[in-house]
Amino acid sequence: MKNLFSIGEVSKYQNISKQTLIFYDKIGLFRPVYVDPGNGYRYYSASQIDYLDTILIMKKIGFSLSEIKEHMQHYTIDSSLIALRKQITVIDHQIQELRLLRSRVQHRCEQMEAAKMHRNDSANIVVEEAAIQYVLFHPVDEPYTLKEISIATKKCFSQAFREQLPIFFQCGVIVPYQRIKSGHFTKASMAFLPIEKNDTAQNILCLPQGKCACIYHVGDYLSIGRSYEKLLNYCETNHLEIISDSYEFCINDYITSKDENEYITKIVFYVKDA
Repeated sequence: MKNLFSIGEVSKYQNISKQTLIFYDKIGLFRPVYVDPGNGYRYYSASQIDYLDTILIMKKIGFSLSEIKEHMQHYTIDSSLIALRKQITVIDHQIQELRLLRSRVQHRCEQMEAAKMHRNDSANIVVEEAAIQYVLFHPVDEPYTLKEISIATKKCFSQAFREQLPIFFQCGVIVPYQRIKSGHFTKASMAFLPIEKNDTAQNILCLPQGKCACIYHVGDYLSIGRSYEKLLNYCETNHLEIISDSYEFCINDYITSKDENEYITKIVFYVKDA
């Protein structure tokens, strides 16, 4: 039609799908100036294309469709300035969240890269000085099988995402020393996620600074007993008294590998000279 643009033309000019234009019409955000009663074809005026520019720019900036619809019912330089300044605050918050997200992904990558050297030398035991760190925990229910451990881990992640807690993308478990001595190497009492120090959640445990004996277990979790036996023998031979439960940190697990033979778990005991 003369001086009007078809939906196909608008779709081509604006690089937007016809389905999106039809959806915008249905929600009352961007309706055609004319609809052919015979075939239902939609047509738009030149001024409407400018109006669509505003919608697409606001969407790119981060406004929701409902916010755009409300704003454009009657917008002025003053209302636009208020809306844009408000969106700057939203963008700044998103930038901060992305920076935190990047740092946590970087932390996971560095851990994985450092642990790769232990894939072919899982018998290597190190004694190191651990720094203070914090973990968000949930108890593991009886009978303490992998199923209950998985459920407790999911509770940690669910709480962290729901409450927007500053977790690192890593999980782990606490296994009581008495259970380990009895040969129950996989019966964890707590599942945890490393987290930055904060006062938001109550179920956060502080792991103190201290001397630790560590080993990297390579392989599926059910075979972890062999690494515990090596670590226990090492501590006994080197006159190190174990003074804590075991803290297991998953370095490479189901999150980053489908092959359980590639799993890497760092086992940590706090120790002192006997």
